[in-house]
Amino acid sequence: MNAPWKPGTPGNRDPFAAYLCDEAALDVLRPVVVELGWAPEKCNKGGLRNAVQSLSVSASPNILMVDLSESGDPLNDINGLAEVCEPGTVVVAIGEVNDVRLYRDLVASGIQDYLLKPLSTTQVRDALNNAMAIFSAPKANEGNKVKRHVSTAIVGTRGGVGASTLATSLAWLFSTAHKMPTALLDLDIHFGTGALAMDLEPGRGLADAIDNPSRIDGLFIERAMIRANDNLALLSAEAPINMPLMTDGSAFLQLQEEFRHAFEMTLIDLPRNMLINFPHLLTDVNVVLVATDMTLASARDTIRILSWLKTNASHVTPLVVANKVQPAAMEISKADFEASIERAIDFTIPYDQKAAATAAKLGQPFVQANGSSKPAAVMAQIADRIIGSAEEPAGEEGRAKKSLLGGFDLKSLMGKKAKAPAA
Repeated sequence: MNAPWKPGTPGNRDPFAAYLCDEAALDVLRPVVVELGWAPEKCNKGGLRNAVQSLSVSASPNILMVDLSESGDPLNDINGLAEVCEPGTVVVAIGEVNDVRLYRDLVASGIQDYLLKPLSTTQVRDALNNAMAIFSAPKANEGNKVKRHVSTAIVGTRGGVGASTLATSLAWLFSTAHKMPTALLDLDIHFGTGALAMDLEPGRGLADAIDNPSRIDGLFIERAMIRANDNLALLSAEAPINMPLMTDGSAFLQLQEEFRHAFEMTLIDLPRNMLINFPHLLTDVNVVLVATDMTLASARDTIRILSWLKTNASHVTPLVVANKVQPAAMEISKADFEASIERAIDFTIPYDQKAAATAAKLGQPFVQANGSSKPAAVMAQIADRIIGSAEEPAGEEGRAKKSLLGGFDLKSLMGKKAKAPAA
């Protein structure tokens, strides 16, 4: 249930690797590895010494299976493995010695499990499932540390105001400039542009989640989400337009729950009609960005959305962002707009058609393609404000409810005593 963009996990680490001494054991392991969605090529011939040699020049995987059969002194040799394993690696050992004392000593040194040859499919499957669960658990010695998870929804007052441009750009900023493991959830099931803006195939991840909410777990998230960079993953869909959205919204809630466990930041590109159909989507959202242009229709709908938020999601921090602003071509002045919505516009993003065209041609988020532009500078300020808003103490009424993420650093089982495999 691990994902390579989780906090504390370098993006270049493989989810799994094995180093086994004999073909019989590899023949049992490979089908289970394929079943779990991992690459069978990561099942290598060779035991503990081969593992140490290989991992000394490459990143260790999240889960490592090593064969101790050819080791004359397994406990001592494990120390060599500790020197090349990165923090968080969960190790499952395999051997031929049926000795309870050896098993206890290996577990005490930090090995997660010890399997006795000959291997069985059930035995291997259970061990790897347990390893995935351990990998995704918080560290026992950091249970009282709390890391805040920030969830932000971007809602456009109408089509064309640039809500999706803001969503992809902010996601990119959080994942790069702020180094936050970030999930982008594009809930425009039929016409979403999140994947398109980053030159990615949307895949079927979101459609599968809607069809089968019970399947949503950490492993599903890892397989279904599309990586845009080491810290950014996207979940979207491009459903046929003759296929209506048939869901009670439970899948969306389950997805958000898994995101809270796997990421530090969630951005939801939220079509405005979803507020009507699935108001519970904002239950655990910290900040709602209301994207608008300077038109009369948008002024009217900004009023309506802000009023809806006050009644139905009073715990969120609303931010009003005027996008694509052209002072000489506004239907309504900024002063009149602010008077009508009875509050100030938080951010004003100038219109830059050339920069927008550049981003589209490159297949990149606006801020990635135009980092030095004036609109990108404002977007960077918005990202800072969102993080700051989530860090502010809870205010009155429902604002006391904020999404908090318990210490999410991966559980370290290797490092229980000196010279044990480090976690």
